[in-house]
Amino acid sequence: MQAAKPLIGVIDHPGEHRDALVDAIARDGLAVFAAASADELPGSTALVVAHSLAVPSREWMVLAERWPTLVVSEDRRDDDLLKAVDAGLVDYVIDPLRHAHLLRRMIRRVVDVNRLAREREEDRARLEELNESLETHLAMLRLDQQAGGQIQRRMLPPRPQQLGAIGCDYWLAPSLYLSGDFLDIQAYNERYTLFYFADVSGHGASSAFVTVLLKYLFNRWQGEWDGEAPEALPPRWLSQLNRELLDTGIGKHATLFVGVIDQQKRYLHYSLGAQLPMPLLKSDEGVTTLAGEGMPVGLFPEVSYPALGCDLPDDFSLWLCSDGVLECLPGDSLEARLDDLRQRVEDSDSLDTMRRGLALGALSSDEEALEDPTSGREELPDDLTIMLVSGFGDESA
Repeated sequence: MQAAKPLIGVIDHPGEHRDALVDAIARDGLAVFAAASADELPGSTALVVAHSLAVPSREWMVLAERWPTLVVSEDRRDDDLLKAVDAGLVDYVIDPLRHAHLLRRMIRRVVDVNRLAREREEDRARLEELNESLETHLAMLRLDQQAGGQIQRRMLPPRPQQLGAIGCDYWLAPSLYLSGDFLDIQAYNERYTLFYFADVSGHGASSAFVTVLLKYLFNRWQGEWDGEAPEALPPRWLSQLNRELLDTGIGKHATLFVGVIDQQKRYLHYSLGAQLPMPLLKSDEGVTTLAGEGMPVGLFPEVSYPALGCDLPDDFSLWLCSDGVLECLPGDSLEARLDDLRQRVEDSDSLDTMRRGLALGALSSDEEALEDPTSGREELPDDLTIMLVSGFGDESA
């Protein structure tokens, strides 16, 4: 549909001169409405061409405030022309019938300029409205994320806690409000302690939803376990979780470590899915990296996970870290950062010592994070989590 032509109003005394001026303006196909005064012009007028002798001096300013206005005159020395220009009108043309082509070009230029100005003003108004709506939605999203973060943290196990001869402590800092990192540790009975450490791909709401699924599934599977064949439990859990994540179709995968501690035999049964960095086992003999490897969980169907295990020495401590911790370490390569992490574990006698060594002590504690996980810091590049499982320190070998 063709756009309507802009309406040009002509204010001049009736007569041959006005008729000739109207014809000269309309020659390019412009729509023209002739009137003897501004009061006769329709509200849809886009621009006014006014003769200097047809408008009283006191009305020029009112006319200029209402419409963009061009002034025409036959004499450059016309006093009324000077008064019109002083009132702030757009421009003027001397001898308009002789310079009709110039007048038409000026009309089109002024119409285009004012059309663009109106469009900019409309765009600005729409942008302000959109920004206000966006701010409202962001505020609602922030409240939802804060509420979700509090619920997610309430799902974490108490810290620190003692389960028989096994102790556990951890520290978790989400990149903003919600975390893709998650962990849990529970006593199955006096003999077995079950725990897992997960890092879901990405961070934010979608990754946090997967951690809720993890919590539900592991609780359900623990309730279904009969306490037999602990060596088969970690790989079976990872295989089941792999199928669950693939079936959801949400495109999320995770790296996981699942462990079962046999306190009677002082043995760790475990399985892992692409855990990075690998868990570090510290004892009086030094720090060793747990052996084994496995595929990420939730990426490939029909994946088998390894059944692994190792003896637990006296006074051991098992350190598990999410890959976000590596970003806090110096070094230009992954190998250099892993070596640095290993050295820090060897030099740390507690979780707080490790945090201070990583310059994370200024970040909010878990108790503070229950109220505001971003207090006292800017947004982190990734979720940061450290889990420390230790035991057998007060018993003889």
